[in-house]
Parts: sequence; C-alpha cells; structure tokens
Amino acid sequence: TMAIDSYRFLDFATRQIIKAWVGRQALDGSPIPWTPMTKPLAECTVALVTTAGVACTDDEPFDQDGERANPWWGDPTHRSIPQSATEHDVALHHLHIDRRFGEQDLDVVLPMRRLAELAAQGVVGRPADRHYSIMGYQLRAEVMERETAPAIAREMRAQGVDAAALVPA
Repeated sequence: TMAIDSYRFLDFATRQIIKAWVGRQALDGSPIPWTPMTKPLAECTVALVTTAGVACTDDEPFDQDGERANPWWGDPTHRSIPQSATEHDVALHHLHIDRRFGEQDLDVVLPMRRLAELAAQGVVGRPADRHYSIMGYQLRAEVMERETAPAIAREMRAQGVDAAALVPA
C-alpha cells in the first residue's frame, strides 16, 4: 500500500480549510461522461494514464518548486512515456506520494509490464506505444480540463488508442 499525504506541504490552518472545503464539495448533478466500447477489449489498443508525475529522465520534470512555493497549485502539464520505459528511464516528480515504491517498481504507478502480460494472455489487444502521466493533486483543475486532457486525447487518437485505464497514485 502506498501512503499518500495530500496535505504534506500545507500549514495547519490551510490543511483544515482544505479538508472542510473537500467535505463540502457538492456534485453538480451532471452526468458522468461515458463512451461505450465499440469493439471487444481483446481487440483494443490500451493506454495507461497515471497521476504519479512520471517523466522520462530526458524530459522536463514536473514543476515541484512551483508547488512548494504555492501548495494550492499543481503542475497541470502531461508527459508521454514509451511502453518500453523501465524504472531506469523515468523519474517520479510528485510531492504527495511516497515515490520510493514507483522508483523501485514502475508497475506500481504505471503498470506497463502488467498491461503487456494482459495482451499476451489475449485480455487486451495490445498496449499503446505511449502512455501518459500527469501530476495528481490538482486543486484547481481548469487548465487540466481545458488544455491537458484534450491534448492527451488528441495524442491517443493519433496513435489509435481505443481505451484508457486510469492509474491513480
């Protein structure tokens, strides 16, 4: 089990305010968007999306300094991770999870090898060539909703992804 401390960099007063705010968030009653599968999962190309802040070592890291300076903010950008990546090819940039587990075994936060096993067993068609990582802990998700998610969706469409599995960290 991975311990997550969503309030790690918040002072006591801010922590209490956030906890109260989260407890009062009302759902707006909008239906949850859902797109039915158009073919069997065993024929689908599947991509993974993790919230662990995984980035390839030769890619720009997620902005942890900005988050340290303003704990109300989280880097809303995304990174693309090749299916062939291993623990040696990536780094985790997330201040609200214990990164050691994902650094030791990438499948903990981005289970690409497990997805390949499912493809070998015929459960899914094949893993996508690239998977996606965002940084969780987005208190204001407007940029994520308006820019990041549509960019990831465009990239998935371009590589022929049929389904995505979300991997919360």
